[in-house]
Formats: sequence, structure tokens, C-alpha cells
Amino acid sequence: MTLGMLASQVMAGEIKPDQSADKWKLFRALCEAKPLLGITDCALAVLNALLSFYPKNELAQENGLTNIQLSLRTHGMAEQTVRRHLAALVEAGLLLRKDSPNGKRYVRRDRAGEVEEAFTFSLAPLLGAT
Repeated sequence: MTLGMLASQVMAGEIKPDQSADKWKLFRALCEAKPLLGITDCALAVLNALLSFYPKNELAQENGLTNIQLSLRTHGMAEQTVRRHLAALVEAGLLLRKDSPNGKRYVRRDRAGEVEEAFTFSLAPLLGAT
């Protein structure tokens, strides 16, 4: 576990329920801080694709997604490459990975259809940095 991963987990635990931030302002700030964060342009392209899954400009809730969807939104980047850049974003502390017991990403819903538990990537560290 890297220091960035640990810090992102701590920050994600301190996020207020009503906290939100403009996803594109955060993304621009990350692009400017790219050399300090030690992330590549391709990793930022994957993060951009992740952010594009949120319908509103305000980043506040979690959405489920697949590597295939990310590959399409990164203009055909190979799934293996997407996985490599996701790992770099996790290592830098910009994403949290919430794995299911079998390593797959999916959502569990309650009887009312509400998301009960999501096994996916969390963008919570971005909210924690605001």
C-alpha cells in the first residue's frame, strides 16, 4: 500500500454526505498537478472517461461501470491498458478500488431497486481533496 492509497482512504472516510464538487474543475486541477502526482496523460484520459459517467457536473454519487465501457470512452484504449492506468490512479490515491469477493465489479440493489452496495472504483478521494 502506498502513502497515496492510505491518504485517499482516510480522506474518503471524512467526506460529508452532502459534499460535492465540480468534476471538471477537479480534473483541470489534476491535469495541472500531473507532474507532482506522478501520473501520465493516459491515466488522466482514463480518469476523464470515469468522470464522463457522471451525468451532472457535480461529483457526488457513485456509478457502476465496466472496463469495456471505459475502453469505449477512452477512444478504443485496450482493456489491459485501461487496467494499468486505473492501477496507477489507485496508487496515486486518486481512486479507491472496492473489490467484490470474486474480483468483479457489480452493484447489489435492495428490494426497492436502490443501490445497497457497489463494487467498483470510487472517486471519493477527489471529493476528499476539496
